[in-house]
Amino acid sequence: PYFPILSVQTMQGRHLIVLWAPGGQNRPYKAPANVTAKHKSWHYYIRRYSSTVEAKGETEQELLSLTAKVPFDDRYAQTARINDLSRPLMLAFLREVRSGLADDATKLPQTSRALTTLARQMNVAGGSSEAVWPKNVGLLFFNEAPERFFPGTQIDVLWFPEGAGGARFDEKIFKGPLSRMTREALDYIQRNYLRETVIKHPLRAEATRFWNFPYAAIEEAVVNAVYHRSYEEREPIEVRISPQEVVVLLLGGAD
Repeated sequence: PYFPILSVQTMQGRHLIVLWAPGGQNRPYKAPANVTAKHKSWHYYIRRYSSTVEAKGETEQELLSLTAKVPFDDRYAQTARINDLSRPLMLAFLREVRSGLADDATKLPQTSRALTTLARQMNVAGGSSEAVWPKNVGLLFFNEAPERFFPGTQIDVLWFPEGAGGARFDEKIFKGPLSRMTREALDYIQRNYLRETVIKHPLRAEATRFWNFPYAAIEEAVVNAVYHRSYEEREPIEVRISPQEVVVLLLGGAD
């Protein structure tokens, strides 16, 4: 059996049913090929590109081998304590995403027990009541210095005025909770290295405008790097900028 978390929410005057399906302890799970059949045939399914397909052969073996390992986000950080989670950061996140939990969370007392209750509701803590541990994902987002627990959790922005092979470069390092670190790095890149050029034409009123690098593409690349990198690797994300190119480098991430 598997039990997702269900919630009924109101958004822009409409009612929505929200299903949250966190990774279960007994994964992988089988689903029936035909839900309405009297005699059901159960199979493993995976997501491949934009389709849901049955896992067969080598794909099924790979699925079973992956599920023998608890995902990094869901692992308990036994070198930390529940008080290493920052209540102000958690409340700020709930307000930012307009969560219905935000109002209830602000009314909780300033105690470790209340912090544990909030962390469990946000699924960033787990374990028995006698031994509650923060999860890795909770420390990455809701601790002021996650690099203490996961060395290399940072973004290095490097500027090579003479190109990557030049002798000179400037470096700026960004650390902190993942969301703040990402925003600050993107703001720094936008302020210091993105330039718009305007060319006026003599025979028409409209000018031609273009950027040296499109911000939307850089934002997508940097956010993907933060999302996909392996935090078990002690290597930072590097954004290498030169007059010719922007390279976003991460080690131990997705293919």
